[in-house]
Amino acid sequence: MNEHPVQLVVDDDLQRNRLTVFFRLLLAIPHFVWVFLWSIAVVFAAIANWVATLASGTPPAGLHRFMCKYIRYVSHLNAYIWLVANPYPGFVGEEGDYPVDVKLPPPAEQDRLKTLVLIILAIPALLVSATLGGAGSLRVPYRGTYGRYGGGANGALAGVCSVLGWFAILVRGRMPKGLRDAGAYSVGYTAQMLAYVLLVTDRYPNADPTAMLVTVPRPPQHPVYLVGDAHDLRHSRVLVFFRLPLAIPHLVWLALWTIAAVIVGILNWFATLFSGTPARGFHRFLAAYVRYSLHVSSFIYLAANPFPGFTGEQGRYPLDVVLPEPQRQNRWVTGFRFILAIPAFLVNSALGSALFVAAVLTWFVALGTGSAPWGLRNLSAYALRYGAQVNAYLFLLTEQYPHASPLEGADEPQESYDEVA
Repeated sequence: MNEHPVQLVVDDDLQRNRLTVFFRLLLAIPHFVWVFLWSIAVVFAAIANWVATLASGTPPAGLHRFMCKYIRYVSHLNAYIWLVANPYPGFVGEEGDYPVDVKLPPPAEQDRLKTLVLIILAIPALLVSATLGGAGSLRVPYRGTYGRYGGGANGALAGVCSVLGWFAILVRGRMPKGLRDAGAYSVGYTAQMLAYVLLVTDRYPNADPTAMLVTVPRPPQHPVYLVGDAHDLRHSRVLVFFRLPLAIPHLVWLALWTIAAVIVGILNWFATLFSGTPARGFHRFLAAYVRYSLHVSSFIYLAANPFPGFTGEQGRYPLDVVLPEPQRQNRWVTGFRFILAIPAFLVNSALGSALFVAAVLTWFVALGTGSAPWGLRNLSAYALRYGAQVNAYLFLLTEQYPHASPLEGADEPQESYDEVA
């Protein structure tokens, strides 16, 4: 896949000033006023740019520069508000003067037919952008049959991560890398969406996190991670069209298994508190449940195509999860496990919205083409991976906290995580 013409550049500085973070929203008030006024001007400029591009096939150079400055400024402001970057941003959207920046392409010829129906074509990208960076509400995560992997979740990802990061920074003076990476991903996708809507480029936004965060170092490998055939995007149109009816037996079985998993999870909690290590039989049962939950969610949300089995057997589904063997765990962390997991529940809730939108969009695309879009599939895999890590943490399959970074972990073994989420 060719590199997207809108590229996000992120430095790796996680240090934050506690004082400016504490007053971040108050300090940003002048920017809120300025971006509001600038956005009004952009609406009129966008209409003129649309008409000119329809007439000539290429956006006028002056309007193109104006749009690029606006997109860059919005990206700087988003990075500042969402705690992805620390310095106070400028007001003019200059390239290269902020730690989180956006590289934008020069004016180029664009397809007139696509330009004509631009707003309709942009609707899917606007929906994805709303789940990543839009104004969402921080509600308690949905706890339905498969709610830990999404469905009914609320809250935009960047907003949730910035709130959690705010507390973490006040305590530690630095932004957790996972939360920073998730916020940077939201900044980048928002920039690509704006560039498409404002005719800076006719290249559609790419939801693939790995393509978005090419300048960001990968985190260490988490002990809970996904494996499978990443390049097989083929989908049977019949299975796609009847996906929800076909999933009914799995939803019933998963609901029953969830009841048993909760009971076994409580017993495992007492056993781990007493011995310091999860009971091997409980661990095996809960690992199969977490794996089965991932298989079912992957099927329902169109991250994988085949009909899954009912046993959660390892290696029997195209998208699978690796889980660690029972290991000794800190009793204090075990005792307060559910309370400690609340930040992860909130991040998972926000990712659930993105997962749901990605699944709906994938359903339409797969019906037409017989294949899932690469970017949406990788966004879904990110949400599913985090959901599996949350379940594994909650059921004491691992002591490592879920890592919110959209990037796959590096191959080197993990030593420790000092993340909030």
